[in-house]
Amino acid sequence: MEDDELQVLERKRAAALKKHMKKKEEMLQQGHGVYTELSNEKEFFEVTKQSANVICHFYRSSTMRCSIVDKHLKDLAPKHIETKFCKINAEKSFFLVQRLNVRVLPTIVLIKDGKTVDYIIGFDDLGGVDDFSTEMMEWRIARANVINYSGDLSVPPGKSSRKSTNPLIRYKPKTIRGGNDDSDSD
Repeated sequence: MEDDELQVLERKRAAALKKHMKKKEEMLQQGHGVYTELSNEKEFFEVTKQSANVICHFYRSSTMRCSIVDKHLKDLAPKHIETKFCKINAEKSFFLVQRLNVRVLPTIVLIKDGKTVDYIIGFDDLGGVDDFSTEMMEWRIARANVINYSGDLSVPPGKSSRKSTNPLIRYKPKTIRGGNDDSDSD
C-alpha cells in the first residue's frame, strides 16, 4: 500500500514539474527573460494583456540615469522569468506618459494583472545614489509583489535588521534632573 502512495506522489510531482516547465516555456516564447524595448504604445498594451507581471521603464536616451536603470533591469530579466521586463521611450509615448502621470525620468512602472500597482520614481527608493546595487532594485521591485523574491522584504539588502551602534561614540542621554556633570550635592 505504501508503494502505491509513493507512486501516486511521484506522478503528482512529475505532473506539477511538467506543468511548471510548460508555463516557463510559454513565458520564454512571450519574451520573458530578456529586457526588450517597446516601439509604441500599442505594443505596451499588448504586453500588459499577455503577461500577468510587467515592469516597464520609461526612459529618454539623453538621460544618464536611464542607462543605469537599463543595466540593472537587463541583469534582473533572466533571473525573473515570471515577469516581462521592457522599456519604452517617454518622448515617443505621450499618451502613456500623460495617462500614467510620469513626471520624472527614469520612472519604472510596476504592473500586475493589467493594473499599475507601484512606481519607482528616480533613485530615491533605491538609496538616493547613482551606484545602488542590482539587489537593491530587485528588493524594491519585490515590495510590489511583481517578482518572486526569496529574501526579507522588511529590510533592504545590505542593511541589518537590528540597530547598529557605533562603539566610538560614548553618549549618555541627559535626564531631567541631571546632566553631564551629575552631582548629588545641592
